Amino acid sequence: MTSRFELANAIRALAMDAVQKANSGHPGMPMGMADIAEVLWNDVLNHNPADPHWFNRDRFVVSNGHGSMLLYALLHLSGYDLPLDELKNFRQLHSKTPGHPEYGMTPGVETTTGPLGQGIAMAVGMAIAEANLAAKYNRDGLTLVDHRTYVFAGDGCLMEGISHEACSLAGALGLGKLVVFYDDNNISIDGEVHGWFRDDTPARFEAYGWQVVRNVNGHDAHEIKLALETARKSIDRPTLICCKTIIGFGSPAKQGKESSHGAPLGAEEIAKTREQLGWKHGPFEIPAEVYAAYDARAKGAVKQQAWNGVFDAYAKQFPAEAAEFQRRVQGSLPADWRGFADALIAEQAKADKPNATRKSSKAVIEALAAKLPELFGGSADLSESNGTDFKGHVSLRHGSLGGNYVNYGVREFAMSAAMNGQYLHGGLRPFGGTFLVFSDYARNALRLSALMKLGVIYVYTHDSVALGEDGPTHQPVEHLATLRLIPNVQLWRPADAFETAVAWTAALERKTGPSLLILTRQNLPPQAHAADHAGLAARGGYVLWEPLEAPQAVILATGSEVALAVDAAKALAAKGKPVRVVSLPCVERFLAQEADYREAVLPDGLKRLAVEAGVSHYWRGLADAVLGIDSFGESAPMAAVLKHFGFTVENVEARVLSLLA
Repeated sequence: MTSRFELANAIRALAMDAVQKANSGHPGMPMGMADIAEVLWNDVLNHNPADPHWFNRDRFVVSNGHGSMLLYALLHLSGYDLPLDELKNFRQLHSKTPGHPEYGMTPGVETTTGPLGQGIAMAVGMAIAEANLAAKYNRDGLTLVDHRTYVFAGDGCLMEGISHEACSLAGALGLGKLVVFYDDNNISIDGEVHGWFRDDTPARFEAYGWQVVRNVNGHDAHEIKLALETARKSIDRPTLICCKTIIGFGSPAKQGKESSHGAPLGAEEIAKTREQLGWKHGPFEIPAEVYAAYDARAKGAVKQQAWNGVFDAYAKQFPAEAAEFQRRVQGSLPADWRGFADALIAEQAKADKPNATRKSSKAVIEALAAKLPELFGGSADLSESNGTDFKGHVSLRHGSLGGNYVNYGVREFAMSAAMNGQYLHGGLRPFGGTFLVFSDYARNALRLSALMKLGVIYVYTHDSVALGEDGPTHQPVEHLATLRLIPNVQLWRPADAFETAVAWTAALERKTGPSLLILTRQNLPPQAHAADHAGLAARGGYVLWEPLEAPQAVILATGSEVALAVDAAKALAAKGKPVRVVSLPCVERFLAQEADYREAVLPDGLKRLAVEAGVSHYWRGLADAVLGIDSFGESAPMAAVLKHFGFTVENVEARVLSLLA
């Protein structure tokens, strides 16, 4: 019988061989955490390599994603569609084994990780989703949702501020099915961490409300298994298992040192490591008995079959709930969605009074929540200000996790990463709010939303210098431009209630990347909309106002500046200078339209003035002139600030006349 030590050594060998062949990578973590991984995957983890998307599988997140070869080795050994040739192609172009795990590229990879700390935060989101769906759908004797989320994390993950945010929230909510293995090896890239990381980590997590298992020998399978048994007994507290490990375990010259962290061991050192570990096999050579010991396909099929039986029984007894559950897990919208969405947009088009788009958004959310039980909201301590606290929302609380809203507290980064985890888990459609200026805190999680092509919805309110007296610390200026520069992001800045409804429905229909809804605090007047405007606005840009005579110029505007543009165009028309107004609620969508449509909206022969209360640089390629803001804001009442920066009808008129001169 193959020993556990031999099984763990298979992970170590594959890791050091792949890194050596690539001449790039991180062998230290896989070699140090191999024993923990072997016990977790062979004794505890519920999964089916033949169906990586089986819903009731346990989720496994490698937050210290630089140790990706540990994950690839496990996936290969246990029977996922990841052949040995892919491990030999580690870190090469178009391989299924990139330098850090990437969601959607490798079967069995639950999420993209690498930016340290975010894996933990996404795992918190996964655990929230599991607990929420369990509370919603499980019935006595029929448990549809029952799985755990396991995380590997190192010192770097726990140094990152996001780990504090997310783990504090996890303790407050009592996420008992979340288990984090802390790889306490005392090493980061700069060396031994005691000089810059002296936290009492177990005490810190106990203060969060976690169950903590201290001083586990991370190279002793018996101790690891006992710790897991303790973790699995927890009902209402997440568990941190603190494992003492040796980075680069087995390397005579480099174990326990930073030199094993992020570079190949070298051929000579690998030979000595094989000798020290007693691993008598050549590079990428795995004995048949090791494959047999890891192979999880038969066990996984049995577990999935058993769950399928539970689902069939559930569907007979609760057919409506089962159908809804399936739709939610598949990420599908209701069959009558399009008709509902059209009616919702039409209703918002009837608005006849000025309103802040954050308030219009709240009205839309309330209508959507009644239609979409999967809609799962939250805010980073700004619920009322963001308008995310829709009528009928129920906040999650410790011991009561079946609601549809999370009070994330002042944790913008953790909120955003947790929403990624919720979306990845399936069954929820998360959205979360904060002020636009604080998107800076969340940007790296938003970037991962875009990189992973997740349909997460971000609600960013208080969107310009029109915020007024709170001043430049709270007035976003560069944010619209820099957020638009993130690949695969669609940023919506609606001009009124009608465009807000268009933005929400478009965001919910999008499953290939995040949508950002940029909303005002101040009231905006409703615009006059034609019957075809809904479809045109959904294309990202359209002719909102057309003069009676052939236009001589075009004003491009977004959000709160659209009304200003229309007022200026009307004034110019009265002076014999007909001007078209184009509303661009989503520039990314507009630029993705066919050339004929773009030309019809923005003819090449007409001069263009872009008007937006943000930095002007973004618009230079789309307009001949820009009325923007290329400095920080000012602390003063809204009207005074807008006048100071030139956002007046008279100034827009003057800019257009200057273009036509």
